[in-house]
Amino acid sequence: MGAGLRHHRSLTKVITGTPAVTKKTKDKPDDKVDWFAEIRGLALMLLAVFAFHSFIAKPFYIPSESMLPNLLVGDRLVVSKYPYGWNWSSISFHLAPRGDWRVAGSTPEYGDIVIPVHPQRDEDYIKRVVALPGDRIAVRNGQIILNGEPVEQKVEPAIALPLDENSRCDGFGFDDFRATENGERVCRVPVLRETLPNGATYLVIDHQNQELDNFAEITVPDGNVFVMGDNRDHSADSRELDHPRGLLGPIPLENIGGRAEFITFSLDGTTSLNPISWWTSLREGRAWSTLRPAIAERNASAER
Repeated sequence: MGAGLRHHRSLTKVITGTPAVTKKTKDKPDDKVDWFAEIRGLALMLLAVFAFHSFIAKPFYIPSESMLPNLLVGDRLVVSKYPYGWNWSSISFHLAPRGDWRVAGSTPEYGDIVIPVHPQRDEDYIKRVVALPGDRIAVRNGQIILNGEPVEQKVEPAIALPLDENSRCDGFGFDDFRATENGERVCRVPVLRETLPNGATYLVIDHQNQELDNFAEITVPDGNVFVMGDNRDHSADSRELDHPRGLLGPIPLENIGGRAEFITFSLDGTTSLNPISWWTSLREGRAWSTLRPAIAERNASAER
């Protein structure tokens, strides 16, 4: 019995003393972020967006009333970069140094809405081309005189513009155009239909007598265009030869960064952090409106 016990104890000792054989499982390696690849991907994406905005098209926002009644504060639109070729002002954020170089350059047409850059500041404007290189242009009592001939202007019925947070109808000096129609408050402005030599026709506002209604004749230099806002009494444009707020005369073609094509959407100024307001603040009837001027048949008579 003692021997048996000794035998059993030795067996137990052997069993308990033998280390358990465990199969070592290889731990799955941790997923490591390849930061270089991530940053490279992000950089390539940003570069692609930058290139698209510089060479194809970019969004643009209307901050002022200088192009009423055709463009409202709060309009978002698309500006194409290629119609007149590419130059330093085509590059987004004005990162390129100023220069007179142009690639595949061409000249705007009468009536085009373009994006000129101020000659002294990297600030984008939006104006309409009313005179081309070599044209003689003057303004007399608010009417454009182009190459000695008055540009046709016809009085049209007043139009109703929205009256909202972005369009307060208070940028017309002493004239108050606020009105109520069908229970809705609107801004009813007097308009003229202007038609340029190529038939480009559009509406302008010219409701008061002011200094820029008269502009002595000049000849637009080669490689330049003359631009004006459609809200003639409230636009700093090529007529402003001395005041730094204006464009100081004709605009060199290399200072034109693109052409306005169409409105994507328009906001009335009530947008907030509330997602519902992102929808309710949209103005009706503005989205996808073309900004290319209609072409009318030429009429030899010019009316005011």
